[in-house]
Amino acid sequence: MPIYLPIADLPVNIFLILGLGASVGFISGMFGVGGGFLMTPLLILIGIPPAIAVSTVPTHMAASSFSGTLSYWRKKLVDRSLALVLLGGSLVGTWVGVWFFSLLRQMGQLDLFISVAYIILLTFVGVMLSVESFRAIIRAWRGTPPVLRRPGTHAWFHGLPLKMRFRESRIYVSSIPVVVIGFSIGFLGAILGVGGGFLLVPALIYLLRVPTTVSVASSMFITLLTMLLATILQAAQNHTVDAVLGFTLMAGGVMGAQFGTRAGQAIRAEQLRLLLGLLILGVAARVASDLIHTPAELFSVIAREALK
Repeated sequence: MPIYLPIADLPVNIFLILGLGASVGFISGMFGVGGGFLMTPLLILIGIPPAIAVSTVPTHMAASSFSGTLSYWRKKLVDRSLALVLLGGSLVGTWVGVWFFSLLRQMGQLDLFISVAYIILLTFVGVMLSVESFRAIIRAWRGTPPVLRRPGTHAWFHGLPLKMRFRESRIYVSSIPVVVIGFSIGFLGAILGVGGGFLLVPALIYLLRVPTTVSVASSMFITLLTMLLATILQAAQNHTVDAVLGFTLMAGGVMGAQFGTRAGQAIRAEQLRLLLGLLILGVAARVASDLIHTPAELFSVIAREALK
């Protein structure tokens, strides 16, 4: 049954969009990550224009992180001071990302940039996840205990100025790397339509040595606010947010996440990470294949006003 997407200006099968939302929701619930880094390239693969896909997926990310943020906030697991510093950087990064998005769109290079950036990002994340999880599986098979990293472990950036004490996270570190991490997450969220949680959580855990629970809670809070801002800015400045597409994806995502959470509890953590890494590499390979594949029509005519 086809539905018309007014902003994308094309008809799509509603069951395809619901199925896509349910599939990514299942993956999100199963692996405990936001699905924006998978949802956006999959939408592009089924024919949704990249600008519409990047701008609309943040609505799905904001809705999916809302309930989780409320739960973590009530349990006082969100490090408010850390979240505020991250938020300052991420809001600036989101604004810069939307501006850069508009600039690339005016130059006619947006689609190419999004495809290449996703190939690089997904390949990097997929390789890192696969290698780390494969090593964990080998260690478990050999009976070797993992190397634990304690919260507060010193790193090179501890020598930087403007240090702050984040009590809930039990760290004393310069605010400069925290702001840089927040800026990077906000920029990626605006330019690529990713929630940033799959990058922010590892950065907080492995770089800043923040406890895992606090990292997840603070990351979800930042994701909610940055995705809301990205949606507002994209709708106001670029007019590329398709509400029909967003609501349909949300409906499918809510259903899929419930089943994914149950499935994830039956599989070991390192096996989950390996499966996720292989899945990400598969999506990266598919995007790369479409980028280098010769199109059926070598030339197309686009009105100049469409690029503005």
